[in-house]
Amino acid sequence: MGSRHTDTSAAAFAGIQDAAAHLRAVVHKILYAHPAGLTVDETCAIAGYARYSLQPRFTELRQKDMIRDTGLRRRNVSGANAIVWRATVLDRQESAA
Repeated sequence: MGSRHTDTSAAAFAGIQDAAAHLRAVVHKILYAHPAGLTVDETCAIAGYARYSLQPRFTELRQKDMIRDTGLRRRNVSGANAIVWRATVLDRQESAA
């Protein structure tokens, strides 16, 4: 479960889960609104959140098959190549059209 079986740890874990769910929704909504895809840094700039808040949400969304790596790369703020992510629901919508 992520807690250490104490009431305070359980409460902290529950609070983090609520915040993480909200931030996953923020990331997914922004990626949905940008069909060409965005990097983590681009998403953070649009959302107004720090990278450390949103970066883990990309991993969680990828594990849930809600976003995918487009295969494209763009430079991030550090100058490194960064994955361009896309909401998979857009793929499904395009294939249904």
